[in-house]
Amino acid sequence: MKNLQKGDKKLLNAWAFYDWANSVYTLTIASAVFPIFYEALFAKRDHYIDVFGMHLKNSALISFTTAFAFLVVSFISPLLSGIADYVGNKKAFMKFFCYLGALSCMGLYWFDLGNIYIGLAFYFLGLIGYWGSLVFYNSYLPDIAFEEQQDRISAKGYSLGYIGSVILLVINLAMIMKPDWFRITGPEPAMKAMRYSFIMVGVWWVLFSQYTYYYLPKGSKETGEKLTKSVVFNGFKELKKVWALLKENIPLKRYLGGFFVSSMAVQTVMLVATYFGAQEIQWSSKEEGTIGLIICILIIQLVAVIGAVLTSRASAKFGNVPTLIVINAVWAVFCALAYFITLPMHFYVMATVAGFVMGGIQALSRSTYSKLLPETEDTASFFSFYDVAEKIGIVIGMCVYGIIDQITGSPRAAIVILAVFFVTSIFLLRRVHKKELSK
Repeated sequence: MKNLQKGDKKLLNAWAFYDWANSVYTLTIASAVFPIFYEALFAKRDHYIDVFGMHLKNSALISFTTAFAFLVVSFISPLLSGIADYVGNKKAFMKFFCYLGALSCMGLYWFDLGNIYIGLAFYFLGLIGYWGSLVFYNSYLPDIAFEEQQDRISAKGYSLGYIGSVILLVINLAMIMKPDWFRITGPEPAMKAMRYSFIMVGVWWVLFSQYTYYYLPKGSKETGEKLTKSVVFNGFKELKKVWALLKENIPLKRYLGGFFVSSMAVQTVMLVATYFGAQEIQWSSKEEGTIGLIICILIIQLVAVIGAVLTSRASAKFGNVPTLIVINAVWAVFCALAYFITLPMHFYVMATVAGFVMGGIQALSRSTYSKLLPETEDTASFFSFYDVAEKIGIVIGMCVYGIIDQITGSPRAAIVILAVFFVTSIFLLRRVHKKELSK
């Protein structure tokens, strides 16, 4: 381990490189390969399974599992934030969650309907590991970078994560499309290739994170303070303090309402899009469906970069809130039209549209929130509140989606309900006074 000074270029690059290591989880496991693999398990049977004493649709089951995982994350994040602020060796905590997530990804190799409970446990723990490690990863930023360096190095981390995750996904796509090139043989070689991709995600995550751990210091303090009950629950105290301050900041409170409803829908669409495409689009063959879905994910990734740039320019010209209202309107139309799509070409077009509006809404939502914050040095508490609100929104969105999918037997009606969320967000955002935002 190297002891580098705050602001050192090598230290900053090592921190940013963790995005390269862990972003493969969000692309391969959360968005692309695992959803396709999960759907393929049900190819020779209907979409229902008896689990937890219930007869559940497969997409509803994974929605409920995801919702429960985010519920746990929304609870432990403030706990971990409180611990991160006080312990001397938060690198050990970051490593724990990193390895928990990576090993859980590897465990998905054994995911099968015959051992569904073990498979769901690995999926659940992978999500916990990913988000748990991010709490400590993000908390390092003020420790290793000066304020004027933080925006740049944070953006660099995002870029590295995007590049790394796309590289691995392209390799995985080649394995799935041409398993014989990689000497993957036997029955269902494409499925076997997907299982190998889960192991590759875990190995990639652990292997490349070592560069980060080599240079990162133990924590913000030389010696950790004693971990008391007060320290552990400090994160919740900070959230309570922010909630009280919101009563005095009406524009911020109104904006958070609009953000909460919008995020509820956006994050749900991002998490269920592949499951929707696998079930509802009329692919000519299983192979076309697998390749088509992964291509759609890559389209979204590529177009999202352009969308982020265009959104940034639009907000500079027209203002943050007006731009967010337009983006939410596009999302609402997108969800309404999704009810009618059936052909692969429809899905490709929708993926392109989704990429444009997905690329900008998250970054713009966060920067708008930042502009509305009161004059304070304690921005960490406000952003912790923001993150928890986002995760609780995901819990509600995934539960709504799963319940409707389970009751109706189709996710189409659930997608339309998400359009209602976006329309609601538009009305809430219109209440934010325009003068409170600089253009």
